[in-house]
Amino acid sequence: MKFIEFDNHMKSSNAFAVEEYIMKNPTFEDEYFMFWRTRPTLMIGRFQNTIQEINSQFAKENKIDVIRRNSGGGTVYTDPNCWQFSFITWKKAGQVKDFRDFTKPVVEALHKLGVNAEFSGRNDLLCDGKKFSGNAQFGMKDRFLHHGTILFDTNLENLVRSLNVTDEKIISKGIQSVRERVTNVRPHLIIDLSSMDFRDKMISMLKADMKQIVLSENDLAEIEKIEIGKFLTWEWNYGNSPAFNITKSNRFDGGKIEVQLDVKNGIVETCSIFGDFFCNGDISVIQNSVIGCRYEINEIRTALENVKASEMLYLIKTEELISCFIG
Repeated sequence: MKFIEFDNHMKSSNAFAVEEYIMKNPTFEDEYFMFWRTRPTLMIGRFQNTIQEINSQFAKENKIDVIRRNSGGGTVYTDPNCWQFSFITWKKAGQVKDFRDFTKPVVEALHKLGVNAEFSGRNDLLCDGKKFSGNAQFGMKDRFLHHGTILFDTNLENLVRSLNVTDEKIISKGIQSVRERVTNVRPHLIIDLSSMDFRDKMISMLKADMKQIVLSENDLAEIEKIEIGKFLTWEWNYGNSPAFNITKSNRFDGGKIEVQLDVKNGIVETCSIFGDFFCNGDISVIQNSVIGCRYEINEIRTALENVKASEMLYLIKTEELISCFIG
C-alpha cells in the first residue's frame, strides 16, 4: 500500500475526484491510503435526495460546500477540524469487505493516543458510547474504496444547523442531542494536540512503512477534469427528481430505504430509490428492473429477485426492500 498526501483545506470535490481517478486509472497498480481534510462541506451520500437532506439557505450563507460522494450512507458535515481517511484496494473474488477490516488500524492508532475507540453497529466508530466517525464504501469494477471521517474538533452546531431543520426549538434540541450522542476526539486525547499535530501522529502510525507518492502534473490535470465534469455539477450534486405519486420508506439494519414511484394505469413508469444505505453496484439496475412492471407484489418481487437486488444492498433483505415498494 502507498500513501498519497493531500493539500490542506482542499475541496471535497477534489478529494472525491482523486479517489475516482485512482480507481479508474490502470497505471495505479497498488493499493493506496490517504488522510485529508476539507473546507466546511456537506458530503451527501450517493443515494440521498440532497434537497430533502440539507438546509440550503444555511449552507449558502455560511459558505458550506455541498458535494455528493460516490459511496452510500448518510450526509456528513465536515470542516477543517474533521479529518478523512481513504483506503483504495483491489476487489478479490468471493471476499466480503468488512468495515472492521479498514477501521481496525484507525482504532488501534487512536488507542495509542488515549482514545477509547471501538467499532459499533453498521459503520460507526464510538468513544465511550458516543459516535465520532462514520464510514462508507464503494466498488468500481475491480477496485474498492473505503473512506471515513474522524471528528477531531468539529463545529457541532454547524453540523446540526446545516441539515434540513428550520425550527429553532428543534435546532436547539438537535444540538443538545448531538452533543449527547456525538463527540469530538480531541477531549479524549492523553495529551492535547492541535489539529495538524493530530494529523501528523495519525499519519505516522497509519502509513507505517508505506512509500509516499506524489501525483504528477498530468494526474492533477486529469483529476481536475473529473472534478469539474462531475463533482462540481448541479446534476451530480442535486439532480432532477422525476415526478412521483407513491412514496414508501422504512429503516432496516442496512439503513434507510425510500422508494418513489410514478405509477400510471397500474404500471410503474419511473422509480427512484433514496436513502443512507450502501449499494455494491449501480442502483439504476434495481430502479430500472421494476419499470414496466404491474404495481403488484409478486411482479415486483420477481423483478427484484431477477437482478439479485438483495445481494447488491448491504444488510437489506429482499422482503425488506419489497416493503418499500408495496407495503
